[in-house]
Amino acid sequence: MADSRPNTGNDNSRDGSTAPPPNPYPKASSSPQPFSLIQPSELQSKKQKRKVLRAFRSVFRAFPIITPACKFPTSPGLQTDSHISISGIRVTGTLFGYRKGKVSLSIQESPKCLPSLVIEFSLQTNVLQKELSAGMVRIALECEKRCGKEQVKLFDEPLWTMFCNGKKTGHGVKREATAEDLHVMELLKAVSMGAGVLPGNSETEGVDGELAYIRAFFDRVVGSKDCETLYMLSPDGNTGPDLCIFLVRM
Repeated sequence: MADSRPNTGNDNSRDGSTAPPPNPYPKASSSPQPFSLIQPSELQSKKQKRKVLRAFRSVFRAFPIITPACKFPTSPGLQTDSHISISGIRVTGTLFGYRKGKVSLSIQESPKCLPSLVIEFSLQTNVLQKELSAGMVRIALECEKRCGKEQVKLFDEPLWTMFCNGKKTGHGVKREATAEDLHVMELLKAVSMGAGVLPGNSETEGVDGELAYIRAFFDRVVGSKDCETLYMLSPDGNTGPDLCIFLVRM
């Protein structure tokens, strides 16, 4: 009598063999990993600041304009507000990439926040490592100004011409953070400053693939709406790689 059960292709009970083991490296898209990174407070506070500013303007316009009849004396030893230098905003910067691949830059408000900016450089990771080991590194990202009212914020520019220590090294492209980017930021959430390697994605770099990273605090100094600078801060002030990233709109 013929067996009426459907053939599933995995019935190994007749020859006593066992089913093959599952793939140890499943695709990332098949089971997305939840992330605990939070939104930057800068994005959340901007909306509140705008509401407060609008309310303040509406109330301020209701008051009459009063011109003072005298001027307050100033001491020569004191500086006015226009002469006070404003220090940069401290952010977290991470340079990461596979040794044989391109390096990317991620800027976060803090290690626990989602990236505010991700730029993929055309520079190879191993080349940047050699430059950092040699000493001072200056990366300049330049873009052209837009005509008319199409001006956007500097961090929102999509394409940059890249220079490393005065040599043109291709382009930098802004992109949205991918699932792999977020996975790296999640693994480094407890790291404020440091350098090392992480296990890579076996599907793209092989079983022995490693993802190198260097993370540090950066001073973000805003010179104008067309010029910003990121200065890497060393934990002990003097030692360690000297890295500066200039973003310029010309």
